[in-house]
Amino acid sequence: QLQLVESGGGLVQAGGSLRLSCAASGFTFSTYAMSWVRQAPGKGLEWVSGINSNGGRTSYADSVKGRFTISRDNAKNTLYLQMNSLKPEDAAVYYCAKGCLSPTATMCPVYRYWGQGTQVTVSS
Repeated sequence: QLQLVESGGGLVQAGGSLRLSCAASGFTFSTYAMSWVRQAPGKGLEWVSGINSNGGRTSYADSVKGRFTISRDNAKNTLYLQMNSLKPEDAAVYYCAKGCLSPTATMCPVYRYWGQGTQVTVSS
């Protein structure tokens, strides 16, 4: 069955870095766009970044542009999010989400499958 398992979250000081990973299984990972989405305490879901199926195209929310880098390794069925220069407002639960079956899309209208999330805490 389809699984998305995030890891790599933790506690980091402001200005620090973390690398999140999402191990995918149960579907043909290399044919789907993927995204990272986060939810801060008491707030709604925020789309953070997306990547197309072959990793050649990426997109970012303005709030993370220039600090976060999304990537994927289709041979390992794994999605990554490198987060640098972290700010307290980046603290959230980060989810990876399976996007749409498209070779070019980095964002999709619907994300039907999500991981369980990994907590990122940033101390000031």
